[in-house]
Amino acid sequence: MSRVGLKSLEIPEGVEINQNENTITVKGPKGELTRSFHPDMTIKIADNVLTVERPSDHKEHRALHGTTRSLIGNMVEGVHKGFEKSLEIIGVGYRAQKQGEKIVISAGYSHPVELEKREGIDIEVPSNTKVTVKGIDKELVGAVAANIRAIRPPEPYKGKGIRYEGENVRRKEGKTAK
Repeated sequence: MSRVGLKSLEIPEGVEINQNENTITVKGPKGELTRSFHPDMTIKIADNVLTVERPSDHKEHRALHGTTRSLIGNMVEGVHKGFEKSLEIIGVGYRAQKQGEKIVISAGYSHPVELEKREGIDIEVPSNTKVTVKGIDKELVGAVAANIRAIRPPEPYKGKGIRYEGENVRRKEGKTAK
């Protein structure tokens, strides 16, 4: 039984959901998101409460049930509040700076890495060792943050690199002399 799928979703003030067969469009103060879902899932909207129902207890339907409810919940939260991921840059000479629409990251390579702005995503650099990724699409915010982290992932010996804020990097002990 899907516990997530059985939960009803309260639609907050200022958020409007339109349904066209298996396509859901969510409009809110921060923007608009549209997504198509599996045609087997039944999505019902009544009295500012959204529920997702499945046709049977088949394994595929049980999996789709919770996933559909979770994706719609993320769409509603995104257009209502938005999502944010913060990254820290740790290391001597490692830094980030904003140059117009581009983000330029110096991460110990022979050249600086330039990132273009993606539509629907705002990248801020509050200090030269912090980068904040903001947007309404949770999937896209996570993907952009993961791409920034992949430029120089934290290494286990000194901990240098780009990591998520609050991420715990397992440290290894270096070589010992005999």
